[in-house]
Amino acid sequence: MTISTGPGEHERLLGIDFGGTKMAVGVSTGDGRLLLTDRLPTLASRGAAQALDRALDQAERMVLETGGTLVAAGIATPGIVREHGIDFAPNVPGWEDLRLAEAVRARLGISRVRVANDLNAAAAAELERGALVDADPGLVIGLGTGVAAAVTVNGRVVPGFQGAAGEIAYAPTGGDWPGSPQPSLERRFSGHALDELAASLGIPGGAAGLCEAAERPGVARDALLDRVAALAGHVVTCCLLLDPQRIVLVGGVARSDLVRRLLVERITPVLPYVPEVSVSPFAQDAALIGSVLLARSTTTSPV
Repeated sequence: MTISTGPGEHERLLGIDFGGTKMAVGVSTGDGRLLLTDRLPTLASRGAAQALDRALDQAERMVLETGGTLVAAGIATPGIVREHGIDFAPNVPGWEDLRLAEAVRARLGISRVRVANDLNAAAAAELERGALVDADPGLVIGLGTGVAAAVTVNGRVVPGFQGAAGEIAYAPTGGDWPGSPQPSLERRFSGHALDELAASLGIPGGAAGLCEAAERPGVARDALLDRVAALAGHVVTCCLLLDPQRIVLVGGVARSDLVRRLLVERITPVLPYVPEVSVSPFAQDAALIGSVLLARSTTTSPV
């Protein structure tokens, strides 16, 4: 790939979006215009250290390829970011023990590094460049390996007191609540949960294969409807609390038009005011773009 830059565009920003299934790496100009992007499998079962090492290896190669000077990095990660680790990031063994900012600073030799929750990063991208530019309040729902939400009000992401606003993965789901173990939304509706459901039904292709099969009447459609109903119940509660102008769906599962249609069908009859429901214009890159914007923010404000 040929990289073309103009005068004053030799500063580079790095963005990394870590996920339970894939990792996206991007290098941009100093104003946040992406020059190169790439994706790597997380290989979650092999643990956190190898995932981080491979992502940073790729980041170094990409920065060299663009021919610029790396000045800052933004990292989007599942879970709640703490000074000495990451809470509630169970999909990659050992992820909760990582100190991402310290590791990136040490490996890449830069001081300006900012780390944020991945869906909050995605919401920031939607606010500046995507589906929430003209919408307030906004609700971003991440349907990837896991499930989560992010809230935006007055053009800003609302993190909450502990940084855990929107962690709907832990929402109790099912009539036997409180049960043991607690039934949660993530166990009912997430990419991982739908992969397991597809396997149990003998449908190849995981969540994508399930959604394709569910386009036709039958067992697959009935099973998916049941799972979408669990998601819809919690989306309704979010909407009643926030009254969003627009809901934006991001993540791999969000690419299924069937999931969007079924969700809209279930929330519409029960909400007094029904928000628009759209899919992110960034495909699966919302959190990656958000991570680049995180990096850019470190050059205009204290880290």
